[in-house]
Amino acid sequence: MAKVLLYYAHPGHKYSRANAALAEAAQAVAGSTGDLSFVDLYARYPRHNIKVDAEQDNLRAHDVILFQFPMFWYSTPSIIKEWQDLVLEHGFAYGAGGTALKGKRMMLAITTSGPEEAYSPQGYQNHTLRTFLSPLQQTAHLCNMRFLAPYVLYGALKSSLSEGIRPHAEGYRKLLHALIEDRLD
Repeated sequence: MAKVLLYYAHPGHKYSRANAALAEAAQAVAGSTGDLSFVDLYARYPRHNIKVDAEQDNLRAHDVILFQFPMFWYSTPSIIKEWQDLVLEHGFAYGAGGTALKGKRMMLAITTSGPEEAYSPQGYQNHTLRTFLSPLQQTAHLCNMRFLAPYVLYGALKSSLSEGIRPHAEGYRKLLHALIEDRLD
């Protein structure tokens, strides 16, 4: 069994349908097992006063680090960047003596407003989604973590609850159980 730490970051959570449904599915899994810890970064740190030592202890205690967020301007919401800048210190996460995250896995669960076909060299985003995620993949690499393929809901703003969002949230619930049970392919 793996211990999963899920960091949720959505500055407009009360307006979200897709990320709210995913967060609800994750919280249900967290409530049914002690192997998933759910952290809403904006609720925990509304002023971005991140407690570095506590977060580093949290990272040490888990095997899989999962960030769930909507893509904002080809990146993460600002609190994730702030969290990375402060928590992933030299000597802790990377560099001389920085082996605390070695061998752990990092994964992303993200939503985009654009459809899947927009994320290609021929699409209006001009690049694949993985290209936009390369800074996060490199962060995992620098920290000696294994970067897992992201779980993505494209076109989240136009997705219907019944045909797009709920089935994706159910898939997310299954994914979380697979991560916990170490049976993710």
